[in-house]
Amino acid sequence: MSENKAIKGGEFVIRETPYTAVFIPEEFDEEAKMIRQTCLDFLDTEVLNKLDRIDAQEEGLMPSLMDKAGELGMLGVSIPEEYGGFGKNFNTSMLVADAVGGGFSFAVALSAHTGIGTLPILYYGNDAQKAKYVPKLATGEWKASYCLTEPNAGSDANSGRTSAKLNAEGTHYLINGQKMWITNGGFADIFIVFAKIDDDKNLTAFIVEKDFGGITMNPEEHKLGIKGSSTRQIFFNDCAVPVENMLSDRENGFKIAVNILNIGRIKLGAATIGSARMVINHAVQYANERVQFNLPISKFGAIRYKLAEMATRLFAVESASYRAGQNIDDAYDALIAGGMDEAKAKLKSVEQFAIECAIIKVWCSEMLDYVVDEGVQIYGGMGYSADAPMERAYRDSRINRIFEGTNEVNRLLVVDMLLKRAMKGELDLMGPAQAVAGELLAIPDFGEEEDAPFAAEKKIVANLKKAGLLIAGAAVQKLMMSLSKEEEILMNIADIIGYVYITESVLLRAEKLLHTGSDKADYAKDMAKIYLYGAIDKISAAGKEALYSFGEGDELNMMLVGLRRFTKAQPFNVKDARQRIAKKLIDENKYCF
Repeated sequence: MSENKAIKGGEFVIRETPYTAVFIPEEFDEEAKMIRQTCLDFLDTEVLNKLDRIDAQEEGLMPSLMDKAGELGMLGVSIPEEYGGFGKNFNTSMLVADAVGGGFSFAVALSAHTGIGTLPILYYGNDAQKAKYVPKLATGEWKASYCLTEPNAGSDANSGRTSAKLNAEGTHYLINGQKMWITNGGFADIFIVFAKIDDDKNLTAFIVEKDFGGITMNPEEHKLGIKGSSTRQIFFNDCAVPVENMLSDRENGFKIAVNILNIGRIKLGAATIGSARMVINHAVQYANERVQFNLPISKFGAIRYKLAEMATRLFAVESASYRAGQNIDDAYDALIAGGMDEAKAKLKSVEQFAIECAIIKVWCSEMLDYVVDEGVQIYGGMGYSADAPMERAYRDSRINRIFEGTNEVNRLLVVDMLLKRAMKGELDLMGPAQAVAGELLAIPDFGEEEDAPFAAEKKIVANLKKAGLLIAGAAVQKLMMSLSKEEEILMNIADIIGYVYITESVLLRAEKLLHTGSDKADYAKDMAKIYLYGAIDKISAAGKEALYSFGEGDELNMMLVGLRRFTKAQPFNVKDARQRIAKKLIDENKYCF
């Protein structure tokens, strides 16, 4: 591992990352690209021509599609070869989630099976459990689901009331309780079930087979979107689970849930990328075909703005997603080199970048909501028709801001995790924050600008980081222990941190493309600068809102002066840059970046 690589999650807040230390999707090797193409071909031949049948939940159709995906190896990409998988790295599994992301309800079923359904056993199961279950999950012979949420336990997952009690013989746990919103529930063979044993404070996880008995379920839920995804309420009535099917240790269930959700968050982000790419393709093609006032509507500036902004937001979050995916792979390699067990290393590497996973979940899901909303607008009246492709995309997108922890919870987690790591001494946030506060009293440095590519933009990003440190440091100092209750301020800070991460990621990708001589370099530069200048305004607004919430008097005025200094930038013609992006999209008649 290069010493330049940021091996600590959240370290981007206080440390500059060189472009040589990040991975960009253009660097995937031929094997990874072939895996991606296999997934795209599968969608074209098996899924996209059956969407109405899938949404109608035609009996047996979704399980049969899962079977076919299993035959192609799509369910076992990240599963070790010894259990029947391909043993590919984390970023390759991200690429699969991306490729399948345009598959609507099928993408949800597949991701639930390969992620939250399979990974708890792979990462926390003992040798016997892994040998029994993982090979059948890798091929799709058995389908998996994940039973965590309850009617009164959503974001507060550890408050679940489902119980587990050891029988008199000491051979089985009898599970009783109700789970809801269980994806794949209607056809799953294996359930990862979370319950509390006796009066335990924390959850314990169990591997439950459908054939154990004592399992009933309500009919399929009627949902706003992802209608083809099986979603059931499941009831456990003295479901007898062998003691050997306890997953990991007693009361370790909540930790399992949290760590698996970290993976689910970043994988969800990857899936939205594939979905957004497909929506943009439809929008560009429709804009080129739809004629009004004797011109294709793609000739009009308002439409071109939308297309360019859709592409820019997608390009930006894609940059961040694969950057984080490679960070996770690098951390895993370092842990393995240090002698850690493979399963523990997988978990630890993702846990290390839990902050980035939360950011990617939030920004990717909100990117997709923006893209589908503008897609409907470009289609106009036809966008509102169920006979056109935007209607399903619009409805299906909305769940992503709720899945894997709501975006509000994830924003709060970003700040909470950063502050906790600082308190543990894992990240030095207070030192840089104090340095930034001291900088407010110093004369600004008006030295000569560097001529190096992206030097000015990178300086802006460095200043945006200072803005975040200024506000976070002041909030901690002023509010201290009560800060945890000030959710609006915490979400303001999270917005600053998130926009910094995405902005830095897209700039690093553009810089790397420039240095590698890519023919996309000029367009990448335009998109990076468009995103940067939008982020400046959003960070400024979030910063002012936070400061107004707790600052006062001269101290407030001084911090506002600092915020203005750290969000200052030279003028840039964003309109012309968007026009260049839009022209490329329109000429290629698809998303081409």
